[in-house]
Amino acid sequence: MRKSAMKRIAGLIGRTAVSCWHHGSPHFPPLPARATGPPYTCPQIRHLAAKQNKGQFKGQKIKSKPVKLEKQQKQEVEIKQRMTVSELAKAMNKDIDHVYEALLNTDVVLDEMEPDTVLEETWIKEAVKRSGMKHKWAKLVETKVRENKDIQRQAAPDPTQLVPRAPVVTIMGHVDHGKTTLLDSLRKSQIAAQEAGGITQHIGAFRVELPSGEKITFLDTPGHAAFSAMRARGAMVTDIVILVVAADDGVMNQTIESIQHAKKAKVPIIVAVNKCDKPNSDPQRVKEELVGHDVICEEFGGEIQAIHVSALKGDHLVELAEATVTLAEVLELKGDPTGLVEGTVIESRSDKGKGPVTTAIIQRGTLRKGCTLVAGKCWAKVRFMFDEYNQVMSEAGPSIPVEIVGWKDLPSAGEEILEVESEQRAREVVEWRSYMEEQDKMKEDQQVIEAKQKQHQESYKKDRESMAHLSWRQRRAALYRANKHKLSHRLSEKTEMEELTLPIIVKGDVDGSVEAILNILESYDADDQCELDVVHFGVGDISERDINLAETFSGTIYGFNVAANKSIQQMAAKKGIPLRLHRVIYKLIDELKDELSNKLTPSTEENIIGEASVLATFDVTVGKKKIPVAGCRVQKGQLDKKMKFRLVRGRNILWEGSVTTLKHLKDDVLTVKTGMECGLSLDNEELEYKPGDEIICYSESEIKQKISWDPGF
Repeated sequence: MRKSAMKRIAGLIGRTAVSCWHHGSPHFPPLPARATGPPYTCPQIRHLAAKQNKGQFKGQKIKSKPVKLEKQQKQEVEIKQRMTVSELAKAMNKDIDHVYEALLNTDVVLDEMEPDTVLEETWIKEAVKRSGMKHKWAKLVETKVRENKDIQRQAAPDPTQLVPRAPVVTIMGHVDHGKTTLLDSLRKSQIAAQEAGGITQHIGAFRVELPSGEKITFLDTPGHAAFSAMRARGAMVTDIVILVVAADDGVMNQTIESIQHAKKAKVPIIVAVNKCDKPNSDPQRVKEELVGHDVICEEFGGEIQAIHVSALKGDHLVELAEATVTLAEVLELKGDPTGLVEGTVIESRSDKGKGPVTTAIIQRGTLRKGCTLVAGKCWAKVRFMFDEYNQVMSEAGPSIPVEIVGWKDLPSAGEEILEVESEQRAREVVEWRSYMEEQDKMKEDQQVIEAKQKQHQESYKKDRESMAHLSWRQRRAALYRANKHKLSHRLSEKTEMEELTLPIIVKGDVDGSVEAILNILESYDADDQCELDVVHFGVGDISERDINLAETFSGTIYGFNVAANKSIQQMAAKKGIPLRLHRVIYKLIDELKDELSNKLTPSTEENIIGEASVLATFDVTVGKKKIPVAGCRVQKGQLDKKMKFRLVRGRNILWEGSVTTLKHLKDDVLTVKTGMECGLSLDNEELEYKPGDEIICYSESEIKQKISWDPGF
């Protein structure tokens, strides 16, 4: 090392000296003429070689220090198992594109790689190595298991603390069989007159005091097919189900579904055969039909009571109430008014003055103002309580329906209500439940990712095996040929997909209504025709946020039993956002089906107007041009010059277009009818006609397509 350094220094000195000599440097005086002495030597050469340091004597040898070449330290990257592309890029302090570039010319398919794609250990190490870095395994940090902060129902109460409670009775049955009219007659109100289309579309909770003094809590469930979840929820919180069946209509779809809900919840049934005052009513037929669904009335040897009533006229309603009270006494219904509150959310809505409001049935304890409640991932500090008449309540015990005001967020209908000791405890419970939901979602997403990766690897392996015998050039050419059509059609496919997507926003007055609509939309199965995308849903009136969201996604807003004030309507009109507001659910779904159908490309229908056969061919000179003309006879229908034409030879279509000239004898005509002869020339002068060819005259008309989705009603 030292010798080589000295050689380099010596070479540098020599080059410098020669340069100075030839260029007449002042340090090198020219040689005297006719010199006879020894060759001239330059005493300053040493000064050029090295600078003399202090304390260095003349003539002392210079010791050159060895040159140390510092080795460049490679950047260390902490890696771990199952890293995603974005995580690896962050660990390398690079952008995601750098990871893609590092994995070029490997077996990884970059076209299908996303930032959240999980990489195998091999490709993680390869990307780090190709980036000029070295990897080290990240230290395993022992994650602390989070303490379960959830709250559960209390243990069974002491039997000595139980007191008799009112029964909770759910009225169920098919749409328009008179359920709400029956409840109206029992509580002397006019609910049915206020409902859109006379159809119940909410689950209502009411407390009725009978003439005998007994109190019963009634839940009025919708009978429409769309509200299956509401009926199921009503069956789960009830003690007795009154199954209303119209004597003139019999057992229908939602009647059968209501029976199934009651049996699943193991709730006893009382049959109310309604509309017995109608001339075409047949109560006996109704009871016989019910036997086929394992609902056996007392007169057929069963245990189920069947009462013939007329809800409109109020006939035999006392007998129905007595049957309900008698069954409740047999069941010996009792509740615990002490301890922490437990209940169930029957319905939830957003009120302008009150904020989030829930209708609930209290099942245990006594609810009072100031109680702290948890339902799902929401909690409340009870500020006010109201009954079904909107009167303020001071407390609500078991079996009592109550409207609760004070929720921080809107809980979903059907959620379990539990009381906690403090607001801090409520926040802990909500935070824990949100955390667990997030963990479950991550597990589901991971399973989906793993399944897709496994499918892709199997497909990739299969493709590689099929091309194993080819050289890399042949393999590359084969892959290009296989994917060429995908590249050429990618843009058009994207445009077509954008056109055949309908983004919608759903708003409803209560949580149950939104739930019902979303349940219907889940049955949508026509994505191959037009994709339906629910970009947002919520409870409450149409807001400015909904309009802006609809504008962003170029979507439509569907509102059920909600309003849009004048300023919102003007904003929607200005931005071209369609507002579809409805009070009857099946009308909303019908309009949605129409809008989906309008998105579809119309199909083309062809109508044959006439057919002619070529008898002879000849040329006509027009100016300097020779135009081929076909002499024809019309065999069917007529030839219309304004329509489209087709030239057919055998089974092959040679040409489609329009006719430039159509003559009968020597006259230009617009139509030629059956049996007449004519001469015609087509808009393609290069065509050659042959006797026996067929010329077909046809028209095309567009037919509007209909979406194939059937929501079931």
